[in-house]
Parts: sequence; C-alpha cells; structure tokens
Amino acid sequence: MADRPAASRRPTGRAVTVPGTMQRASDKKRALVGAAVAVLLVAWAAPAAFASDNGEGLLGETTDKLVTFFALGVLGFFVLVVVLASIAQALLEQRKERQKALHLRRRIGW
Repeated sequence: MADRPAASRRPTGRAVTVPGTMQRASDKKRALVGAAVAVLLVAWAAPAAFASDNGEGLLGETTDKLVTFFALGVLGFFVLVVVLASIAQALLEQRKERQKALHLRRRIGW
C-alpha cells in the first residue's frame, strides 16, 4: 500500500481533528444545552420587556410617518455605506497601481 499514490488510498476511518475545535460528544452536548437555555431565557423574558408603557416605544406612539422616516433612514445608511466603500476601494486601487508602477520603474531603472 505504500507504493500507491496518496490520492488513490482509501480513508482509514480515523477522524481528523482540527486544533481548537470541540472533540468530545459531551462538549457538543453542553454547548447545545447552553444555547437552548439561552434561547428559552430570551423567549421567556421578551413579553415582559415589550409589555410596559401600553405598547409604546422609546419615541412614543408608532405612526406611519415614523415608520416611513425610519425605513428611509435605514435605506440612506446603506446607500451611504456602499458609496463610501466604493470611494475607498477606488482610492486603494489607485494607490496599488502607483505602487506597481513605481516598483516597475525601479526594476527597469527609469
């Protein structure tokens, strides 16, 4: 079997462990139980958190105008993020091209 290439060998059935990952079933079970407890705790506490002040939020009564302006604000935020990220990418791309040109000039001797 040693003379066969590595690609044609059959797997031995042994598990490959990655350092830093959970290796025992009890660790996985403990993590799953912890996540389930956290979800149930949040689900149990949510009704009490939203039941105060007769259903009004931090900004008072929720109106169509408030919802519309909030949605426009979210939309504007993401448009602004895309525009600023595009500008940053263009500037970094120009810088990269200048660095490549400088490296080429130094290598050629100009």
